Amino acid sequence: MDNFQLKNQLSEKQLAIFNQEYDKKKRSVALTWILWLFFGGLGIHRFYLGKTASAVILLILTLATAWFTFGIPTAIWLIVDAFLLPKMIGDKNREVEKEILNQIIGLSKSEAV
Repeated sequence: MDNFQLKNQLSEKQLAIFNQEYDKKKRSVALTWILWLFFGGLGIHRFYLGKTASAVILLILTLATAWFTFGIPTAIWLIVDAFLLPKMIGDKNREVEKEILNQIIGLSKSEAV
């Protein structure tokens, strides 16, 4: 079931709780872009979005190749990331949304028993 259908099952009280939790846990578009701009070579924007494996690889790539290739591989990766960031942010926020919805629905089912 997708997030929209799950949200339609919530009561007003549950929807208010969902909105509060979502506002606390969602990833900020502006902050992600700032992290990409200033700390992109270190992969900080990827750590922020929960993409730890690729963030570590980017960090190692940056540290290992900075002196030998003048950071060209990192620059290419960051240019590609500029096009991928909107989708990565959206995916992460949908994941956060789904997690919160499942918690709320799980709690309401356990209360009904």
